Amino acid sequence: MDTQTRRTGLFLVITGAIFWGIGGTVAQKLFQQYAIDVNWLVTTRLLIAGFLLLTVQFLVKDRSQIFGVWKTRRTAVHLIIFAILGMLAVQYTYMASIKHGNAAVATLLQYLAPVMIIIYEILRKQSVLTRRDLLTVLLALFGCFFLLTNGSISELSVPTLAIVWGVLSGLTLAFYSLYAVPLLKQYDSLVIVGWAMIIGGTSLSFIHPPWQMNTATMTLEAYLYLLFVIIFGTMIAFWFYIESLQSLSPKESSLLGSLEPLAAVLTTVIWLQEPFGFFQWIGTSCIIGMILLLALNKTSSTQNNQPHKNKKPLRVS
Repeated sequence: MDTQTRRTGLFLVITGAIFWGIGGTVAQKLFQQYAIDVNWLVTTRLLIAGFLLLTVQFLVKDRSQIFGVWKTRRTAVHLIIFAILGMLAVQYTYMASIKHGNAAVATLLQYLAPVMIIIYEILRKQSVLTRRDLLTVLLALFGCFFLLTNGSISELSVPTLAIVWGVLSGLTLAFYSLYAVPLLKQYDSLVIVGWAMIIGGTSLSFIHPPWQMNTATMTLEAYLYLLFVIIFGTMIAFWFYIESLQSLSPKESSLLGSLEPLAAVLTTVIWLQEPFGFFQWIGTSCIIGMILLLALNKTSSTQNNQPHKNKKPLRVS
């Protein structure tokens, strides 16, 4: 691999992860300053980003897969279930957590999904508890405690609804990650995620059609924020991450992908000037440490450190 290709891969994965993190913060800005409806934003974001991802698949990858995924009934049903209970559910709960709290807490709570998967697999006796798993769970527990209480057990530093939606976001992301595995063994992730977004957005359209938009509070700045959330914070972020996998090792992609929660925290605190206490920073450090530990554990189990062209990752934020 030449140096330029590697540099391109590093640029893509870092940019993609940062866009994901900033996208949540920009969504918070839309909720707080422009009174954007959560249902409308999720519907619009899913429909437009899904269409754009399928367009990328059509232009640069195997276009036959776009409709090939619908040829068998079993795969089609699997995709629809994944779209509604996975994609739509995780997108809605994540955005609802941001609306009732902030992007930093919502993103960090969503990243508890790997711990939930560990617990699920242990309960199902699909794996045994290791010392690394125990350390991961403890980091998650301590991280959540400090993040949500700021060190005081007498009161929460984050609204209860934000916590509930954030935990649900983690649970739905765990389901999303597990349920998608068979689909990703057959089709490109752009196809699966693109269709899942379109199906999820279409389903939510029956509750809040995308054309019913409150324009009274919208300014040019608000439309630019909206464009960023949909294009950069969703479509380009996902596309860049996938493309980076063609020139980076699993270890590099996983570790650099953890810049997402860090970007969400920093932009929430610095740009939106959300108060963040000392113990909340400790909690954030614990959760990011947990993410890095999981990434290292995941990559250490791979056979080598070569670029993983066959790996089809799912990202969702």
